[in-house]
Amino acid sequence: MSERIESKVLYGPPIEDLRFLPEGPYPCGPGKFSWVAIQHGPHQTFGSLNLFDLSTRVNTSYALPGRPGFAFPTEDGNRFVIGMERSLGIYDMRVGSFDVFASNIDHGVDGTIINDGVTWDGNLVFGCKDLKFKDPKAGLYLWRGRDQKLIQLLDNQTCSNGKAIFKHDNNLCTLIDIDTPTKLVVSYKLDLVQGRLSDRKVLLDLRNEEAFPDGMVATPDQQSVIISFYNPNPASHGETRQYRLSDGALERTWTTPGSPQATCPLLFENEGKTSLIITTAVEHMPEERRADSPEAGSLFIAPTEFPNGSETPVFIEPK
Repeated sequence: MSERIESKVLYGPPIEDLRFLPEGPYPCGPGKFSWVAIQHGPHQTFGSLNLFDLSTRVNTSYALPGRPGFAFPTEDGNRFVIGMERSLGIYDMRVGSFDVFASNIDHGVDGTIINDGVTWDGNLVFGCKDLKFKDPKAGLYLWRGRDQKLIQLLDNQTCSNGKAIFKHDNNLCTLIDIDTPTKLVVSYKLDLVQGRLSDRKVLLDLRNEEAFPDGMVATPDQQSVIISFYNPNPASHGETRQYRLSDGALERTWTTPGSPQATCPLLFENEGKTSLIITTAVEHMPEERRADSPEAGSLFIAPTEFPNGSETPVFIEPK
């Protein structure tokens, strides 16, 4: 029987704006991690970059001019690469600037914006989402750092979410990917030279699950993945689960009491311990259910037995 662990509230945002759609936690210095509030409410078209200090429990929020899908720190700890709306750019916290280096992403379709991504060696793989969560028209992209080229890998995703990269050499990787409405976790071989994906392989079939797989992180040994599940139905808690890739076995479940819509996990190493950080969301939750989910939109923390966290590289800025 798999292990079950109850997470604790780490941070409850004091305003509903920040509770609406938190995602993408990522380390950004000793004892600190960033996260994005994708959208500050159901009718808003802007969000924020947030920095949380684990030692002080203080969160600092930086307003952005659009909806961020992901943010990763660069080699300069004051600067982040952000995928926002249909652009990639560098945000400088010191002056509040956003300098675009790739734009008009997903220009061939209407009603999509950038969503989740992953970075390594100056590269990015990121996907977009249909804002109506309906049509398989959104793109999956590679930003190749070596020649600063944007390459479309797929054009048929609906809500591109959790991603992990396993490097084999400088030119070949395995991409693990979730397009949330499919409820499948799949893998591709990614050839960086050709800018091309192999045929997909289904690793986990979660179509019998009530909840939707959202954000994902690989375990440090790359033998398993940890997936947060977004449950749009009434429930007393949310779940983030660890699955073994070799056979799909459920190894461990972390619950988020009072918050059924878990969005993204992070294995966060701090002071010799590795904790699991889980973001959750209020998005699409009917008002009559909000009282039954008092911790919706909170960030949670839970213990793990991992000796160290997953690899979390910084982004190497284009020159």
